[in-house]
Amino acid sequence: MTLKSARTPSAAQQKARKAMTADQHYEKTRKQILAAALPDVPFDGWTGKSMRNAAKKAGIEAGLARLAFPGGTTDLVLYFTAEGDGRMARKLKRSDLDAMKVRERITFAVRTRLEIDEKNREALRRATAYLALPTSGTAGVRALYGTVDAIWRAAGDTSTDYNFYTKRLILSGVYSSTLAVWFGDDTEGFEKTWEFLDRRIADVMQIEKVKGRAEKIISSLPSPLGLVSRLRYPLGR
Repeated sequence: MTLKSARTPSAAQQKARKAMTADQHYEKTRKQILAAALPDVPFDGWTGKSMRNAAKKAGIEAGLARLAFPGGTTDLVLYFTAEGDGRMARKLKRSDLDAMKVRERITFAVRTRLEIDEKNREALRRATAYLALPTSGTAGVRALYGTVDAIWRAAGDTSTDYNFYTKRLILSGVYSSTLAVWFGDDTEGFEKTWEFLDRRIADVMQIEKVKGRAEKIISSLPSPLGLVSRLRYPLGR
């Protein structure tokens, strides 16, 4: 009796397995729809119609497509950017990042993220434009955060204090501006883009140096609270 009950999954385990199976099924569906959509997106854009056509092309029923992407086209676009982030992270894992300085890691990671979608450059450009629309709400911010967070994590960032957010905020500006240059870059090997990226990273490093010096100076100054208390209660009183 005890052996049988040990072998029989509990209700919670059965529910978890069903949920996992459903998630795997939806993930497969998402991949199929995205793969079917990408060839047409450069011409048709990210629209409800292009998404429906992609689902039809992939042999996915409309109801299942809605379950896979409950947020519609926005969810499909977010899935596309997240999928690119995942491919970047996997490629960076195979790279010797430990041999690089932090600056080199970030530069290499940003470059890798763009190169990952070189064949989908127009689709990514349209995705960026789509996410910038007011109708996309906070989706654009979430997509950008997902990318810069993936880059920092791949670079080995383990910060948990305010630096965690500062790093991601600064990199958001670097990545966004580099992305804009990349979209319009027609130089061989995207030389213009990589030169721009190097300059932006150099600027950021200069800011970090200045900030580091300022923090050291501030930390060496007397406590403002202590100064105020002395003014209010002078020594000897």
